[in-house]
Amino acid sequence: MTTLSNRAERLKQGKALRRKTPREAHAEFKGPLARSAVAILAESDADRVPELVPERYKRMIASPFAFLRGAAAIMTTDLAGQPMAGIPVQAGGDSHLMNFGAFVTPEDNILFDVNDFDETLAGIDFTVDVKRLAASVAVAALATDASRKQSRALAASTVKAYRWHMAALSKMSPLEIWHSRIDLEEEIGAIGHAGLQRKLASIIDKARGEGLALDDNFPHLTAGDAPRIVDKPPTIFHLDSRRDAHHRIDIAGVLASYRKDLWPDRQRLLDRFTLQDFAFKAVGVGSVGTYCYVCLFLTGDGEPLFLQIKQAQKSVLERLGGRPSYKGNQGRRVVEGQRMMQAASDIFLGYARDDASGRDFYIRTLKNRRLGGVSDIGEGEALADYAALCGRTLARAHARSGDAAIITGYMGKTAAFDDAIAAFAMAYADQTILDHAALVKARNNKSRNKTTPTRKNAGKKARKTRGTNAGKSSASRSKAP
Repeated sequence: MTTLSNRAERLKQGKALRRKTPREAHAEFKGPLARSAVAILAESDADRVPELVPERYKRMIASPFAFLRGAAAIMTTDLAGQPMAGIPVQAGGDSHLMNFGAFVTPEDNILFDVNDFDETLAGIDFTVDVKRLAASVAVAALATDASRKQSRALAASTVKAYRWHMAALSKMSPLEIWHSRIDLEEEIGAIGHAGLQRKLASIIDKARGEGLALDDNFPHLTAGDAPRIVDKPPTIFHLDSRRDAHHRIDIAGVLASYRKDLWPDRQRLLDRFTLQDFAFKAVGVGSVGTYCYVCLFLTGDGEPLFLQIKQAQKSVLERLGGRPSYKGNQGRRVVEGQRMMQAASDIFLGYARDDASGRDFYIRTLKNRRLGGVSDIGEGEALADYAALCGRTLARAHARSGDAAIITGYMGKTAAFDDAIAAFAMAYADQTILDHAALVKARNNKSRNKTTPTRKNAGKKARKTRGTNAGKSSASRSKAP
């Protein structure tokens, strides 16, 4: 029988890892970067719905923060060359500020948690997610016209919140950690900013299904005995059965594959609903153009259930190297990662494969977790409170799969780790601004090339015009002024 180390020994193990990778080493953003951000983004274009690729870039060029949201592949490529602590966890892979949110548990509790798992992967160094979160805080702060000193301080306070909460978790038993959660209604009382309190209260209302009819992010239904999903392009729309045939998936086959692996009690519950309609749904920033559908199910009494079928591709975290690629169903990777990181998972969470296209999917209840943009969070104290909440939430998610004592031993009791990650965050914010500008320039050049004929094409057009005029009579030409 294996003897497990006690808490004190594991704290020492974490502290010993500083000799290999000093905490201060995380401050440096190693460069120059031998890569093209625009080229990395373009790598996934071929796997997306072509008509939605421009929408993806339209969303990303809106601001440096919007760019960062869609640039998980770029940042992971960059992180592959950065120092690692050597402490693995189940990582989210895209833990920026907007990928946290509220949801309702089966017990009707409103929890705040990580809510995006498209990139999740096991065995990833915990600093990868921490750096992604801190960088997003720095970019968000700069977007609100905060000074560089203020932005760095906000990033550091976010990491501090992560470190302090991890230290508290390290004193708990594994079962206590597993059952710990972030109750949003309790957290509101600890928020000092009145505007953010109101924002979080509205999220609670939406999470419980109130006011969904006013939310453009949630499907609206037509009136009548046989309701259908209302089209709202480019966000929600029905595919044309002939024109868009190459974009379709076998919904019936996917749902059958999904149902087969559901637990029996979930199967029984799902059987009380019948599929009524489904439509394509463009989601997020980085996911725009991947195959995503929202399905409307109804009971015999017309009570609705919305399920989201979302494509699962390879995790960008595989770019870190040093480990074999995930070989199974990518939807299963997402489902297992979500169950590992979240305090309470969706009862309808499952995965499937479309045999015709070979695409993998994960399926979950469509929920309203929409928070809004960075400007909706607010500035100063509001952003600090919200970022700290995200930091504590990420710590709880990591502690479920990683060893909280070893992580705490590595980070320590001083602000050394906070300051180092904050320095990295500011350096990466600068890089994000440069990468965003490069994308804006590339898209503008592409637009000009579409509207302005090249010299070669212009010459062809001129010769064609001359040839056409030459066929006209000399009399008609002489009448020209």
